[in-house]
Amino acid sequence: MKNKDIREAAKRAGVCLWQIAERLNMNDGNFSRKLRRELSAPEKEHIMEIIHDLTKEVR
Repeated sequence: MKNKDIREAAKRAGVCLWQIAERLNMNDGNFSRKLRRELSAPEKEHIMEIIHDLTKEVR
C-alpha cells in the first residue's frame, strides 16, 4: 500500500482522511486517489504537519 505512513499516522491520531483533504482544499475522493501514488518527501511532511495540527485541535 502506498503512503502507508500517512494512513497509519492519521489513524493513530484519530484524524480522518477527509479532514486532511479539507485542509488541503481538496475533495476527499481526490485526496484518496492522490494517496494511490507515493508522495514526495515535502508533500508527506506537509500532510504530517496537518495531521499534527488536527490532533491538537481535537484535544
